Formats: sequence, C-alpha cells, structure tokens
Amino acid sequence: MKKIYYLKTCFTCRRILKEMDITNYILQEIKTEPITVKQLDELFSLTKSYEVLFSRRAKKYKQMDLKNQNLTEKDYRQLILDEYTFLKRPVIINENEVFVGSNKKKVV
Repeated sequence: MKKIYYLKTCFTCRRILKEMDITNYILQEIKTEPITVKQLDELFSLTKSYEVLFSRRAKKYKQMDLKNQNLTEKDYRQLILDEYTFLKRPVIINENEVFVGSNKKKVV
C-alpha cells in the first residue's frame, strides 16, 4: 500500500507533496477524514511506537500542558485518535516502509 496522511493547511505537507511523485499514493487529509483506530494500529505495526507518530509541535500540546505529564503509549494513541493535530505529519507509507514527519533526511 502507498498512502500519505497529511494536513492541507500545513505548509510543510504541501511542500513535500509538491516535491514527490504522488501518482500511485492514496491521500488522506486528516482533518476532513480523521485517522481511524484500524489505520492508527496499522501505523503502529510499522513503527512499533505511538510516540513516534505523536507531534509535540501541536498547539494543543502546550495548551494541555502535556510536556509536564508522563505519557504512555496508550496515552499517545488516545490523544492522536481524539485530536488530528497530534498526528505528526506527513506520514508516508511506501509498501512496508513508513516515513513520519518532515525531517529533511527522511523525506529525501
């Protein structure tokens, strides 16, 4: 499967999508089509961590004072399911590989 989870209002996501050949990818805009439990669990099976999928750059991370809490994998999972902004983006699945976030080295 080739799939990209992204946010259309995210400048970085738009830039990466523009630079990639996305012809054979399924695109899922996570604000209008939130990630499902099954999809998140599939991502977990590829990454072996919900924390890897979790964005600490989301505004709500600061608003909810999450940096001062001891979050577990279960917490990260639930936060991502509850609020789309907590999914680090873009998440690019290329067959059995997954690339999470906009780290320049990963994207290249």
